[in-house]
Amino acid sequence: MTQFAPDGTAYDVSGPETAPVVVLIHGLGLNRACWQWTTPALRDQYRVVAYDLFGHGQSPAPNETPSLAMFSRQLAALLDYLGAETASIAGFSLGGMIARRFAQDVPTRATSLVILHSPHQRTEAAQTAILDRVEMAREQGPSSTVEAALDRWFTKDFRLANPQMMELVRGWVTANKIEIYHTIYRVLADGIDEITAPTPAISCPTLVITGDEDYGNGPEMTKAIAAEINGAEALILPGLRHMALAEDPVAVNAPIRRFLHAHTQGVAT
Repeated sequence: MTQFAPDGTAYDVSGPETAPVVVLIHGLGLNRACWQWTTPALRDQYRVVAYDLFGHGQSPAPNETPSLAMFSRQLAALLDYLGAETASIAGFSLGGMIARRFAQDVPTRATSLVILHSPHQRTEAAQTAILDRVEMAREQGPSSTVEAALDRWFTKDFRLANPQMMELVRGWVTANKIEIYHTIYRVLADGIDEITAPTPAISCPTLVITGDEDYGNGPEMTKAIAAEINGAEALILPGLRHMALAEDPVAVNAPIRRFLHAHTQGVAT
């Protein structure tokens, strides 16, 4: 059942009340329902919290210009409300950027990070391409970019074999409001510099995952993120694109469970 924090953040929580807390942060244009393939694999051993970012799902619109810092504060406020001093943070795409910003802002609260399909510094051509999509979204709304996104996010065979999944994800994206969506899209485009080579460096255990066919957030980026975090592990999933968590949940969930088991046993919340 959906619950709401005092600032309006919509969230779901499941799993044993005394278990270590794992927070799941979705990506741009999505909502907490994108974790429906992940939560069942975690909630037997962890207190799993999935929430909607401001401007997404059932959470309210941002009351300021969106930024990674704003989303980091939203996460901190949610943990405060839930009485969780610390948590493992798993973030997908934009969520992975927020997870890194949170670990920089309040390093004592992030016990470990799982960064899924998230960007690092882009080439000039890639940065131009994403800024073009931001402008398209500003002028025409999320429906103008969603079909190309589905092509990038899922392998061709999976798209053709799973039209209901495509309709589900398409519906999530197109539900976003035109006047808000592009402002958050710009955070995805422009927020990289503030989480690249952070000072001080992120020091908590970290697992960074992508697919070898995730052309926007690919292996080079994942390896670059891991290289900036002492002891971080980079994992490249073969034959998968951006939405691997939906296309092949087992391939994503198994390493997450292994990582969390190694780094959260006995962690106080």
